[in-house]
Amino acid sequence: MPEVQTKKRVQAVREKLLEEAEIHNVQNATLIQKRRAQICDAALELFLEKGFASTTIRDICARSGVNQASIYDYIANKNDILRRIMNQVWFGPEMPSLSEILEDESLSLEEALTSYFRLTWKTKRKGSLLVYRSVPYMLDEDRKAMHAREIANMKDVSDELRRRARRDVADAELEVIANFLVFQAAFAPMRDWLNKDVPQEEIIRIIAHGIAAMIRAIIGEPEAS
Repeated sequence: MPEVQTKKRVQAVREKLLEEAEIHNVQNATLIQKRRAQICDAALELFLEKGFASTTIRDICARSGVNQASIYDYIANKNDILRRIMNQVWFGPEMPSLSEILEDESLSLEEALTSYFRLTWKTKRKGSLLVYRSVPYMLDEDRKAMHAREIANMKDVSDELRRRARRDVADAELEVIANFLVFQAAFAPMRDWLNKDVPQEEIIRIIAHGIAAMIRAIIGEPEAS
């Protein structure tokens, strides 16, 4: 497939959101936005505290302050809430991806990875925890969409690493590196309780520099000046 078509396909996958239920019981758009924000904020905290399966609609109503008699004017069910949260914290385009950060040639690998890990470990921390804890409870079509999104993101990262490479690098090597980077971004925050005495910025610096050295050894990207 030509490179331009491939990029368009990957971009289309990345921009596709999970399908949210269409509910038109309330006509006030400002109120709808406010109530859905209350519901999703409360549900996110509860899903992380109790787990998706153990959290009930009653729990979400109690935490959010939205009356149980009216909550279905704003959401369809618990899976609809999960989709809305994931669209905000995981699928949304507001925050740059690693491939977009790597596009900036003024950044060294160390700087790009530091920026990426800082973003994912701090800003997207709750989203990352929620997604991986909730996978067993997602609908099949949501799991497929998440899988396609991850494959597209890794394709983007592989392309950017290839562009930075100073020698021919096998696709398999780039795919392994890209998968490892996504893995570190998603799962490292789940183990930060083991490093409570170490400042997070120091952890990010150490890991970013270590991974950059590994990547440089494989693809031959120039060392940071």
